[in-house]
This record gives sequence, structure tokens and C-alpha cells, in this order.
Amino acid sequence: MATDDVTAQVRGWFTGRLPGDWFTGAPEIIVDREEIAVLGPLPDPPQDAPEAERAALIDGLARRFREETRERRIEIAREAEHKFRQKVSWGVVCGGETVMFTTLSVPVMTRLRQAERQVLDTLVAAGVARSRSDALAWCVRLVGRHTDTWLADLRDALQHVDRVRAAGPDVNS
Repeated sequence: MATDDVTAQVRGWFTGRLPGDWFTGAPEIIVDREEIAVLGPLPDPPQDAPEAERAALIDGLARRFREETRERRIEIAREAEHKFRQKVSWGVVCGGETVMFTTLSVPVMTRLRQAERQVLDTLVAAGVARSRSDALAWCVRLVGRHTDTWLADLRDALQHVDRVRAAGPDVNS
């Protein structure tokens, strides 16, 4: 099944399953090989709130949502994990900030040359990261933050490739 089809099924299932009063809009459902992330929008804090108050309000809204919905989220996640054979993580978006409650940390194997390892070792020595693994994760987050448009275009292109493959002849017959 094409990636678009799986994502559409997951999105449809969660749209039908989630209580309608949890979020202020449609949740964003992000699917990859290991995990389904459900990110729901909460009410934004007032625009005129001072920055410290705004940050505390976002934190409070996220914590309240997390506590008040815990049992139902666990129930829904178990159903989804059984149905789709993937772990489910949860988060909220409030005031432009994303707060994740649960996420997977998946090991990724990579081979790096000496110059690349030295970059990671420098980040560790400078205290930016605790380990090479943390340093690599930091680098990936940094690249992701600064290349959102490029990565979005690349993901769109990959979805197009999936659609073309799905429409093509079946080579397994």
C-alpha cells in the first residue's frame, strides 16, 4: 500500500476516533515507519500577554490537557497500535509552540568519516551534547529547523513518486 494511502487511513481513523472537544481544530497526524504522532491545536494565549506569562500559560494548558485526557489517550493509542502496528505519540500545539508528551527514540545506524566524527566530538567537548548520539540528534534538529521549506518540497516530491509507483504496473506478478 502506498504511503499516502496508509497516512490517509490513519488520519481518517483518528479523525473518527478522537473526541470532538479535545482540540480547537483538526489534529495533525504525522506517520513514519515506526510512529504515529497526533498533534492537536489548543487555544492560543492572548496576543497581549507578557512573554513570561505567555510561556507559563502555554505550559499550563499543555499540562492540563495531558492530565485530563491521559486515560482516553492511552485507550485510543492501544487501539491504534493494535490496528496499525505502530506506536502512537501525543502532543499539542499552542501559541505556535509544539509540546510533545510521548515520543519514540529510535536508534539509527550510521557510518561517519573522521572529519564528521570530529564535528560530533567538538559538540560533546563544548558541552552542547552529552554524547555523539546527542550531538548527531542536535545536528539533525538544526538542519530540520533551517531547511523546512526544502524538506517540505522533498517530502511532496516523494509523495508524488509513491503515487506514480502505485499507479504503475504490478512487477511482482
